[in-house]
Amino acid sequence: DHNMVDCRFPVQNVIRPFSDEFHDYRGYAGRVTSGIFKKGDEVMVLPSGFKSKIQSIVLGEEELEEAFPPQSVTINLEDDIDISRGDMIVREHNQPEPKQDIEAMLCWMNNDKMSPRAKYAIKHTSVEARAMIKEVLYKVDINTLHRQEEYGTVGMNDIIRVKMRTTKPLLVDEYNQNKGTGSFILIDESTNETVAAGMVI
Repeated sequence: DHNMVDCRFPVQNVIRPFSDEFHDYRGYAGRVTSGIFKKGDEVMVLPSGFKSKIQSIVLGEEELEEAFPPQSVTINLEDDIDISRGDMIVREHNQPEPKQDIEAMLCWMNNDKMSPRAKYAIKHTSVEARAMIKEVLYKVDINTLHRQEEYGTVGMNDIIRVKMRTTKPLLVDEYNQNKGTGSFILIDESTNETVAAGMVI
């Protein structure tokens, strides 16, 4: 189900028309991952920590009083602050935790087997970074759901629990609380193929 409590709005694009008609316009476009954003709400931008209020919420040509998941909208703030793709608009007293060391369940989705301590591109909300799988804690036997601490290789459809480190902090929640900010994919940079889907624990 969609999480309607924890407000998370990852910015995918900054809209600056630079036209005579909209010379001061600055909108932040993206999809509401969770929570409900309302006109006049006090919000905070991460990772900078700048605070502002929502001036307007626009969906196409229509101005909305509130936005909720999974709507794709443009949010305008009262203050002119520096925001770029990958930043996240949240509430001051309800923030995701920035983490570089992440524990997760991975479902391997590629024909090529996982390489130990290999580096992959990671895509989380609108952020792209790189990640290394530091350690595989166990593999799940998909027939019995038991943990296998002794296992051979990790291949297609295997489910594993891992410790990872990313090149920059990601604004994550636990998957069981918020699937939008608790999920990610890993990409093989040489082939551009998605190799795994992950859930933050």
